[in-house]
Amino acid sequence: MTGAVDLSVLKERADAARTRPAAPSRPAGAGPTDPDAAATSSVPAVVEVSEATFETEVLARSEQVLVLVDLWATWCEPCKQLSPLLERLATEANGSWILAKIDIDANPRIAQAFGVQSVPTVVAIALGQPVAAFQGVQPAAQITAWVDEIMTKVGDQLTGLPAAEPTEPEEVEDPGMVAAEALLDDGDLEGAVAAYRALAEADPSNVEAASAARNVEFVIRAQSHDPAVVDSAQPGDIEAQFAAADVLLLAQRPDDAFDRLIALVRATSGDERSQVRTRLLSLFELFDPAETYVVSARRKLASALY
Repeated sequence: MTGAVDLSVLKERADAARTRPAAPSRPAGAGPTDPDAAATSSVPAVVEVSEATFETEVLARSEQVLVLVDLWATWCEPCKQLSPLLERLATEANGSWILAKIDIDANPRIAQAFGVQSVPTVVAIALGQPVAAFQGVQPAAQITAWVDEIMTKVGDQLTGLPAAEPTEPEEVEDPGMVAAEALLDDGDLEGAVAAYRALAEADPSNVEAASAARNVEFVIRAQSHDPAVVDSAQPGDIEAQFAAADVLLLAQRPDDAFDRLIALVRATSGDERSQVRTRLLSLFELFDPAETYVVSARRKLASALY
């Protein structure tokens, strides 16, 4: 039905609300030694650093968390053993420290500043200052113990990594709603109504499906009327006035549609008035109750009834 009928003024349009939010992710906010910090921090466990980013990624970052600087070179065979090990340990550290990788050939001034004599060289930076270092390949257990010793001395002085920005819950598509909308897009209005009804009956809490079914049912009914009924309907012909109101609503003229039926309320009594009131209330359900024309029409209806 896309492109054929504009349902923009209707509440819960048939082509809206086809997704539902998934369960929200765990709240962020872990500190520097929190085992969940890596999942919640906005800073990756391993960063490539250059001379241009050294101050931000190493010195400034070391005010928040311990930074291990891996000074390496492409031609260095031991580096090819140590660097992957450090990357794994940094990831497993879950934010208690991060690894800054620096290619000394691409960043000679950093190597000079550290006084690098050979690679690999690893320097621990905390609070903007080198606090420890080692050279050559070391086993994982020895590196972990070395880091733990440094953290015992300086860990309580670090502020911790910033938490990641809260993310919007991911949305997952409801297959049933997707299938119903596909029927709607193909122009199979009867099939779409049946699909939406089935979803609503299977899950009474699925208000999207129930609302979509009402909307499409209205479209089917409104499209069955001759548009000329707006001008030809006689004042006392209730069914013709109902048809005219449907046509006006489908043409995006809710004020005119409601005013016509409210005038009919004033002109009728007894069972006929009840019938008109019931039709008006059913049409109100197609809209957001906060819409100004709905609020206004409800007030006019109340005045006409009482």
